[in-house]
Amino acid sequence: MAIASLKSRFEQLKTFGSILGFLFDSEKLKSLGEKELRECCLTFHSTYTSDVDINDLYSELKVLQSTLPNTLLFATDILEFIKSVDCYPNASIAYRIFLTVLVTVAIVPVTVASAERIFSKLKLIKTYLRSSMSEERLNGLAMLSIEKELFGKHRC
Repeated sequence: MAIASLKSRFEQLKTFGSILGFLFDSEKLKSLGEKELRECCLTFHSTYTSDVDINDLYSELKVLQSTLPNTLLFATDILEFIKSVDCYPNASIAYRIFLTVLVTVAIVPVTVASAERIFSKLKLIKTYLRSSMSEERLNGLAMLSIEKELFGKHRC
């Protein structure tokens, strides 16, 4: 199951890279010609949002290609540059979407083990014998059991 989740995650990253990879760094953005940049903007617009005007995004990125410093800047640095200049609203939206999707696809854990652990612990705590337990006590025991690393290695 873990291997299947990892494969799925890498497939998502490949798809993500093919759609939004042109925003990854300044070198990639500057290397695009007019036709390639227009195609990238069209793909971005059709895939992610209609909040961005495609022609304005294309124009802003075209100007951004020439105004970015010649040093290598990654997406977060480019977004900071855009914010400091405050004249590329569509590019700002595109970079915020790019970074949000990147964080969601790349950093979110492969499994939701923490949520599963919480429900597992609740099942152990609230047995049939303790069904008359008050809500406050149940919440307290759940927190102690779930976060036992914070309280030491004592059993709840």
